[in-house]
Amino acid sequence: MFADFRRSNLGWVILLSSVALIGGCKSTTQAKPAGAAVSISAPLGLPPVPVPPDNPPTMATIALGRRLFYDTRLSKDDSLSCASCHQPQHRFSDDRERSLGVSGTLGRRHAPSLVNAAYSSLYFWDGRAQSLEDQVGGPIADPLEMNQSHDASVAKLQGDSSYRPMFKQAFGSEEITMKRVENALASFERTILVGNSPFDRYEYLGQKDALTPAQKRGLAIFRDPIRGNCVTCHAIGPHYASFSDGEFHNTGEGVGDNDELSDQGRFAVTKLEADRGKFKTPQLRNVAVGGPYMHDGKLKTLKDVVDFYAGRGNSNPNLDTQMSNINLSGQDRRDLIEFLESLTGENPRNVGPPGKDSSQ
Repeated sequence: MFADFRRSNLGWVILLSSVALIGGCKSTTQAKPAGAAVSISAPLGLPPVPVPPDNPPTMATIALGRRLFYDTRLSKDDSLSCASCHQPQHRFSDDRERSLGVSGTLGRRHAPSLVNAAYSSLYFWDGRAQSLEDQVGGPIADPLEMNQSHDASVAKLQGDSSYRPMFKQAFGSEEITMKRVENALASFERTILVGNSPFDRYEYLGQKDALTPAQKRGLAIFRDPIRGNCVTCHAIGPHYASFSDGEFHNTGEGVGDNDELSDQGRFAVTKLEADRGKFKTPQLRNVAVGGPYMHDGKLKTLKDVVDFYAGRGNSNPNLDTQMSNINLSGQDRRDLIEFLESLTGENPRNVGPPGKDSSQ
């Protein structure tokens, strides 16, 4: 598998692949792509990119999704696009504590990063969406975000004649539907991949000088179940290429006075008492590019994050049993932050606004 990682270290090229490998391209539904399927090349450190059989990526769907991602007409007042909260220059997250919707409406949570979202199985901090296709339509209709009905979004796109040939090339006809919009956006978002970091070159290529002495010490702390205990949730390995177990944990985030949770997290989806205050483990690729951090954006720097976990979070009845006191010196904490810096990888190409054919 690692040999495949090495071969993938050639950039962000979308390689043409056999249609048979992804199950064919003849449309059986109006939302299925019509063109030749392609394989999305993963960078060093990431496994093959999973794609759903009913939405194989094509050059046309990816290009259409890229344009839609930056189109402000998907919002009620034409002021916001997907990129307004998932900013390329900020690891496809937001540099604000909580994102702002139309008319400056304050959102409920910090926008999670879309980097390597292709490898997730559940989306949003509370896991309420089961695929990228399911996820992308939510913010458009959310009254705290883009606040526009799907019908209104489709009508706006239908009014732009330049979209018609793009939908025809992508799906075989000029018909514009919300399902097609969702599929195109999801295909584009699967190309937002970050790898080939100093850590990857150290771990998978054996380049021992890829990490500094401080970063090597920080990696040891990150892995140590007693000193750092980070790998409990931010697992390392080919199946955890984004440094996330994909699970939900109560780490004491969002706990206010009297140990009360300001956000119920996963509980709002499952209604299980054990899920109160649980949030999805975020991925750590490009985590050092800039904060803020956590589901509520309350922690501004990586130092704040390390200090938070070193202090065992905030007490509450559902605090994860894996949250334990860890004894880290000031040097240990600095080394851990240095290691997190080593997870900054090559930014993908062709993911900025259409017409900007460069990395972000």
